Amino acid sequence: MQTTTGLILRRITQTELSVSAHKLATLILDGIAWKDGYNGLSRGTAAFTLSALAVKMSVSRQYLSVLLNELEASDLQLKREKANGKYAPWLFRFAAFDEDNDSDDVASGRGDTSLYKENYNKNIFSGHINIIDGSNVFQTCWADLIKAAKTALPCWNVDAQEIWDRFVAFNQARGHKTVPAGFLLGFMRRWRTSSNIATSPEKEHVPQPVRDLHRLELYDHIRAAPSKNRQFHASDLCRKIGRAAYDARIRDVVRRFGCPSFTASLAVHGQAVLAGEIAR
Repeated sequence: MQTTTGLILRRITQTELSVSAHKLATLILDGIAWKDGYNGLSRGTAAFTLSALAVKMSVSRQYLSVLLNELEASDLQLKREKANGKYAPWLFRFAAFDEDNDSDDVASGRGDTSLYKENYNKNIFSGHINIIDGSNVFQTCWADLIKAAKTALPCWNVDAQEIWDRFVAFNQARGHKTVPAGFLLGFMRRWRTSSNIATSPEKEHVPQPVRDLHRLELYDHIRAAPSKNRQFHASDLCRKIGRAAYDARIRDVVRRFGCPSFTASLAVHGQAVLAGEIAR
C-alpha cells in the first residue's frame, strides 16, 4: 500500500493523543516530502528546527519536548534525527508507516492524492545548467530551488549565491560547460566534501588548454590559499590589514579577473600566504 497524506491524517485522527499533540502531528505531516527531491528530502521525511515548531505551536521549547515524546510513544511512532550537524534542522518521519499496512480502516482509496502532487510544490532538479563564470544565481531559475532544497541539507545555513559560486567554480575547474541539473542537488547533498574539493589546492586543477594567462595566475593564487577554515583566515587577514583594505583587494581581483567574489576571496588569501601576511 502506498503511504499518502490522507492515510497518515486518518491514522492521526484515530490515535489517542492530546489536542496539542494532534496539532503537532498535523504540522509535521504538512512538511512531509512525498516526491524525491522535494526540499532535498527523502520520501516520507519532514525537516524542522525545534524553534520553528515551537513558534508554529505557540508553546515553549520545554512543552514542545513533552509533545514530541508523546508522539514518539504513540502508535504513530514519530522518529527524529539530526543528520546534518548540530545546528541543522531535525528530520522527522512517522515510523509506523515505514512498512506496508493492510488495515482497512486506514486504507487510502485510489482517489486519494498527495498534497504535493502539483508541480509547483516539487523541487525537482531537471534539465541542464550552463556553467557561466560570474553569473548571478538570482537571475537564473535555480535560486528558488536552491533555497528550498538546502533547508534539510548540510548547506542549510549557506547563502544561495555562495552555493552557486562554489558549484560554478567546482565545474569550471573540471572544464565543464554544461552539466545535468541533478549535479547541483548532489553537490549540495555532499556539501562538506564537495565544498572542500571545489577549493582544495591539492585537488583543484587548471583546465587544459589554458588560453588566458591571467586566469592561470588566478588559479596559482587560489592554490596557495588555505583550503580549510576560510573564515578564520579572512579574520586573520582583516586584523592585519584592516577590513577596508581586505574588501578593496577582493574588489580588485574581481575587477581584474572577472571572477565571483568567493573565488576572489580565495585568491586574496593565496596572495597573502605568498606574501607571508598569513600562515597557511
